[in-house]
Amino acid sequence: MDIKDLPKNPLEVTIRMTGCKWKILIISELMTGTKRFSELKKSLKGVTQKVLSAKLKELEQDGLLTKESSTNKSEYTLTNIGYTLNPVITSIKDWGKDYKRYIKLLNK
Repeated sequence: MDIKDLPKNPLEVTIRMTGCKWKILIISELMTGTKRFSELKKSLKGVTQKVLSAKLKELEQDGLLTKESSTNKSEYTLTNIGYTLNPVITSIKDWGKDYKRYIKLLNK
């Protein structure tokens, strides 16, 4: 990734890096530590192996995670810059909880 390839608007940069449903869920899963491909596949209900592989590769290319491969297994770990997304993910989760409460109140 080169700086010239990134949008000028910082919000667009963040959306490009995390905007896909699967990318943000992968990052969230890796906040607790290194995970094998099979662990991520199991914890991300509904993701196909093809999509998970593609999104992990994109996140690695973007510098948000690293991949360690050995015989019969691959492990993924967030990089230091990947971990800095923790407050963003926490805010998104909190907003989701608030929105669910709001909808629940509307439907009473």
